[in-house]
Amino acid sequence: MSAQSLPEASPGEATALAAPLPEIPNKRYFTIGEVSELCAVKAHVLRYWEQEFSQLKPTKRRGNRRYYQRHDIDLIRRIRTLLYEQGFTIAGARQQLNQPDEPALPRPQAPLLTQAPAISPATPANEAPKRTPNVELALLREQIEALLAYLRG
Repeated sequence: MSAQSLPEASPGEATALAAPLPEIPNKRYFTIGEVSELCAVKAHVLRYWEQEFSQLKPTKRRGNRRYYQRHDIDLIRRIRTLLYEQGFTIAGARQQLNQPDEPALPRPQAPLLTQAPAISPATPANEAPKRTPNVELALLREQIEALLAYLRG
């Protein structure tokens, strides 16, 4: 498996991510085109997310036409935030959605580490410092990003 970088967002997409999303109208059902505009996500992405996120199940009528409800739009906006703004992978976003009411941690904005943090001499050699899993993942992510930056040159 080769490492590929994600494509850069076009100027229009970057503006769409930065702009606030429009208010959801007071309707019962929304077409995929309406949801696409309300969530700033293209229709083919919405169809893909239906396959990836079991919670996203729009009502299908008349020749498999999709009709979304307000709770679907709220879920799509949450998925969009996890993927596009907080940098989660599909699997990571799926895991966040499955956790009961725990807010997702934002991506760490700290500078990249150039070397692993040293363990203080006060810590016994066979015992690592106590860290929460989220802090441990954030540190690991920083180390991987630093390694990638080093390899890229």
